[in-house]
Amino acid sequence: MQTAIVGLAGSGKTTVFNTLTRGHAETGGYGGVTLNVGVVKVPDPRLDALAAIFKPKKIVHADVTYVDMPAPPPSTEGHVGTEELPADHLARLRDSDALLHVVRAFEDPANPHPDGSVDPGRDVERLDLEFLLADLAMTERRLERLQGSGRHGTPAEREAAEREEVILRRLHEGLQAGSPIRDLPLDPDEEKAIRGFRFLTQKPVLILLNVGESQIAAAPELIARIASEYHHEHAMIEALSARIEMELGELEPDEAAAFMDELGIVESGLDRVIALSYRLLGLVSFLTAGPDEVRAWPVPDGATAVDAAGVIHTDLAKGFIRAETVAYDDLVKLGSMAEARRHGRLRSEGRTYRVQDGDVIEVLFSR
Repeated sequence: MQTAIVGLAGSGKTTVFNTLTRGHAETGGYGGVTLNVGVVKVPDPRLDALAAIFKPKKIVHADVTYVDMPAPPPSTEGHVGTEELPADHLARLRDSDALLHVVRAFEDPANPHPDGSVDPGRDVERLDLEFLLADLAMTERRLERLQGSGRHGTPAEREAAEREEVILRRLHEGLQAGSPIRDLPLDPDEEKAIRGFRFLTQKPVLILLNVGESQIAAAPELIARIASEYHHEHAMIEALSARIEMELGELEPDEAAAFMDELGIVESGLDRVIALSYRLLGLVSFLTAGPDEVRAWPVPDGATAVDAAGVIHTDLAKGFIRAETVAYDDLVKLGSMAEARRHGRLRSEGRTYRVQDGDVIEVLFSR
């Protein structure tokens, strides 16, 4: 699963990328054309607690892939800025499962805002508009093609084209009114019909307000203000000081703790953003535990036991018999699978059981 880091020039999105990935991508280019990719482990203290019980050879975290996208040029009459990105970059953006929108909220006289003033609300709307225009252009092109080719073919093909046209006209109307596609209620058949378009405004988004050191204490008020102005579905809003988090990542743990205490930071914003990115992707983690490894496995929220088995290995799904399941809290409290079984906390679940976040699962299967 992949999250695209997007933002206007000067927002600090590459600094955010470096902070999340512990990378060293070049910053300060005010919207260069470099695309950076990094994989990040999802923090999960449950794995350490299980490792204390099972003493495994290794611990394996779930992960999220981040792609740092170049800032799109602004749209002009007859030219959609996002579509001016290199073809492979635009494809990577459209193939992403979610967006992490970095918004500049920090003042820095040494690096003035390209527009002359810092205004997070304005910048959120500006990039949203670029993505709206990109999706609007795509719907218009497809509707034009349907006007021609959609009138030909077999009766079944014409019927499918008519259904697609009805959906696209509704999306087009919403986009013209300034509504991202994720705001529009779509049934499963409609979702399937438009999946291939990979619309940008259909993707869930985490708006990350990149604040300065002096704004850390006031970040909750800034989040609340932006949230009160941003009335769109499938969106989260968080704040992070990318520069401070990057500095913290370069310190030893005791030095980082002292620095956080000095700044009044209770918890790392970095871990919080990674966890929110994971949630934004609609994922939960089930866990496996044994002497070889303790591991978090990502599955879509709503996945069944046989889906979970298939994530581990396709053979487990094919030969699925049942899933021996215990809640993480129960296992840690009781201290072992044997005790969980003795206290009736270890359950046998069938193929259609809906996996819960934190379920510790052992799949039984026929070879």
